[in-house]
Amino acid sequence: MNNKLKLWENYQLTDINRMAPRSSYNTYFSANDKQVRNYQLLNGTWKFKFLDAPEYAPKDFQTIDFDDTSWENITVPSNWQLQGYGKMHYSDLWYNFPINPPHVPSENPTGLYRRNFTLDSLRKDEQYIIGFDGVDSAFEVYLNDEYVGFSKGARLASEFDVTNYLHEGDNTIAVRVVQWSDGTYLEDQDMWWLSGLFRDVKLYSRPQNGLYDFRIRTYLHDNYTNGELVVTPTFIVNDNQKITYQLTKDNQVVFEKTMAGNTSLDEYIDNVQLWSAEIPTLYDLTLTVTDQDKIIEVVKQKVGFRQIEIVGKTFLVNGVAVKLKGVNMHDYSATEGRVMKKDDFLKNILLMKNSNINAIRTSHYSKAPIFYDLCDELGMYVIDETDLECHGFELTERYDWITDDPKWQLAYVDRMRRTLQRDKNHPSIIMWSLGNESSFGDNFRAMAAYCRSEDPTRLVHYEGDFDAEVTDVYSTMYTWLEHDSKLTMDQVIQKTQKPHILCEYAHSMGNGPGNLKEYQDLFYEHEQLQGGFIWEWFDQGIASEKDGQVYYRYGGDFGDVPNNSNFCIDGLIRPDGRPSTALTEVKKTFEPFQIKVIDLPTLQIEVFNRLDFQTSKAFQFNYLLEEDGKNIASGELKIAEILPHHSAKTKLAIQLPEFAQDKLYVLHIQTRLNTENDWFTGDSLSDSAIVLQRPQNTFNHQNNFPITVNEDSLYIDLQVDQNQYRFDKISGKFSFVHADNPIITDGIKMNFWRAPIDNDMELLNDYYHKYFLNLWHESTIEVQLHQLDNGDYQVIMEKMVGTTNSGWYYNIQQEYTVHQDGSFDFNVNGIASGKLDSAPEMLPRIGVALQLPNNYQQVTYRGQGPTENYADSCQASYLGVFDTTVDDLFVDYVKPQENGNHMSTDLIDLKSERNQIRIKAFDPLNFSAANYTDQSLELAKHTIDLEKSNAVNLYIDFKQNGLGTNSCGQNQLKKYRCKFDDFNFGFNFELK
Repeated sequence: MNNKLKLWENYQLTDINRMAPRSSYNTYFSANDKQVRNYQLLNGTWKFKFLDAPEYAPKDFQTIDFDDTSWENITVPSNWQLQGYGKMHYSDLWYNFPINPPHVPSENPTGLYRRNFTLDSLRKDEQYIIGFDGVDSAFEVYLNDEYVGFSKGARLASEFDVTNYLHEGDNTIAVRVVQWSDGTYLEDQDMWWLSGLFRDVKLYSRPQNGLYDFRIRTYLHDNYTNGELVVTPTFIVNDNQKITYQLTKDNQVVFEKTMAGNTSLDEYIDNVQLWSAEIPTLYDLTLTVTDQDKIIEVVKQKVGFRQIEIVGKTFLVNGVAVKLKGVNMHDYSATEGRVMKKDDFLKNILLMKNSNINAIRTSHYSKAPIFYDLCDELGMYVIDETDLECHGFELTERYDWITDDPKWQLAYVDRMRRTLQRDKNHPSIIMWSLGNESSFGDNFRAMAAYCRSEDPTRLVHYEGDFDAEVTDVYSTMYTWLEHDSKLTMDQVIQKTQKPHILCEYAHSMGNGPGNLKEYQDLFYEHEQLQGGFIWEWFDQGIASEKDGQVYYRYGGDFGDVPNNSNFCIDGLIRPDGRPSTALTEVKKTFEPFQIKVIDLPTLQIEVFNRLDFQTSKAFQFNYLLEEDGKNIASGELKIAEILPHHSAKTKLAIQLPEFAQDKLYVLHIQTRLNTENDWFTGDSLSDSAIVLQRPQNTFNHQNNFPITVNEDSLYIDLQVDQNQYRFDKISGKFSFVHADNPIITDGIKMNFWRAPIDNDMELLNDYYHKYFLNLWHESTIEVQLHQLDNGDYQVIMEKMVGTTNSGWYYNIQQEYTVHQDGSFDFNVNGIASGKLDSAPEMLPRIGVALQLPNNYQQVTYRGQGPTENYADSCQASYLGVFDTTVDDLFVDYVKPQENGNHMSTDLIDLKSERNQIRIKAFDPLNFSAANYTDQSLELAKHTIDLEKSNAVNLYIDFKQNGLGTNSCGQNQLKKYRCKFDDFNFGFNFELK
């Protein structure tokens, strides 16, 4: 067999003519210049030709005179699949071709790009460079008929010296991009397979005798009060250049020093202001390079003084064992694929900051340079992960196939080298990550060794190093809180001798995740548990439109096989950028100040400062008093200074009004920064709700109307004024008509099923095929009518309710008490019966479902809100009275599923134009209301598949199962499970 390698299969060739990697910085002709020297952004409209393989490219496609008028136009940057070329494909795991490294298919989608640009003048003392910030997957560059070079590493920067190829006036650049290369074996990340020139393409220059690169390191001394700045310059030609270093802060000069260009600056700064994610203080460093006293360039660089070190079982930032409250972040746009501009990064980082997120893992590749500038300026801890994942090998039973093959070492180390060298001067980066899900072997040892030799000031991370042999932190994914056989957090605490982080946890897929509080409590309790990164930031849906309605497609929607379906819909924000319920839960879980009530009558509380560097003096504490959801008082609170990682007890000095007995009173304590800054938008960062008084429902039934009774062998009919009640003795069905208008026609049905959520995916086979939890049957055993002493009537229905082929079931007793005021009570008692040992560990829910006329769209409820909430995801919700609509109660997950639950609800009003239904629970319950049936949610793949029902679907539950995060990770904790147990609940139903 011919094993001759094509250019894009030569795994021992990392590039042709690519410049040595260096830090990303801007150089200017003078200190006053605003424009980077000779800079042209080559983004915009290019001519484009799509081919089935690179060999089909015309031999002269790169020449100046080539006629490309028949080619189509394409926008750069873009992914060509989003521009209508090639095939969309999503997979979490699989390679889309046979695994035979380094070979890739001969059918290799290819894009040919061409454009012209103009250069007014050329300077002989300048080196001109064309830089590509990201090209997927491998590419060749031509300029003015000449071959410039070749590179791969899809999410890594490539620079080419084009000095000898440029012309004054018109220039023609041509690029050939192939989708598959040997690099693809290192780029099997969990995301859409997208190709092309998807980041900036730019032309710029540097002086031939100017800086080629420089390295900045900072150290802290004297108990982290004084700083040391070390700057090491690199020149290609050492010709007695000098560098004047000027460090300023707020336009005040800290020092200025001129040194020979072949020496390093090593300067001490007293009382230095430190950089951290909480207080991202930056200094301005200007490097003025001169040659024979002539300024040849000025370089401007931000500097953050911070130090990272390991002490015992913790890593420290500026001497503090910080807690990473992080998120994994892909590059993503619902319309543009992996194209992200400065404003996109800015918008998302600002939202993270306002959600109390302080850390980002760049899963699973390095990002565009502007991202790191923003993280420096706004304050984010970054785990900078290089562009490397070989996940598909896991299924070959040779997971380390190339990871432990020394012939691939060059390719592995090259990726780490390019990441580190480009990003090395960013204070926000605290760890270098060697990649993701690629097993472990000698090539990772070599990468770690490179990091240590090149940058001992940062930590090395790689989750696949399960024993933390070469990494500085013990990193795990989706580690369980409780399990009989899997690794649990308790075992991690006992096992690890290094700092521990969860580089992925709390898989935010669909409705979820649950258990965030339990993880965060553990992080706070154990110093060596230094936080984690939630998977992930974006729902990676692809925006589509049908019949004027926008929806989002996922794996399999483009005929892509194999695919991982909606596994890419797993983010904290929706594809359109809207925060999900999960993000509100994250914000609450990560809040900077947590409040615990010590003594409610005297308003004594304890305030915990969960920050690492800021004291409470930087924040304003306010209170807001709500009466039945309405603000009736507010003011500022005086809180004594609380140091980071400390707490203080205080008595709230608030004058409370006299409480009305039938009202709900909730006190909110909110914190916000004292001053506006670059990222804070004014919203509160912490909000603790304290229930001061919760009224009890009262039931004072008046004997307003006589009850007439009609009973035969099939039905029991009761009439109270305009209300007619019918009970079917055979089916056990109940109906309610008011003034000849049907209110309840399909009964109050026992309901133990919910539309599956994504976190149920590991349960569904048992749910559908073992326990048949979607197939419930009611058998009516007996129906009895009783007149009560006060003249009311009670109908008691005995039923057996179970699933298909089950030996376990519920014995159900339903009691309907019809009162002489026209309302009725519904009570239900369930006894778990039959073969109890064969019942499932969890039921989706225990409750009832009823359908109401579809004109009852206005909703007021007293319960937990305003966001949906479940037993293991309810930190962000609070008890209140909320006015909303049925539509607004609905949460439009990309893949429809159970949503919109509200716990601890004891009062529900549903209003039409003329009437109001009031439901008063005897004890607080769960409720949701929707214009869609659970069956519709279950069957729909997308929101456009949903069909509105002709009724309001009301669900009232004794208990709902928790959410868990078992789409990837911990299932429902035992304390949050809805089990096959006895139950009893009830409510009063009144039509006004």
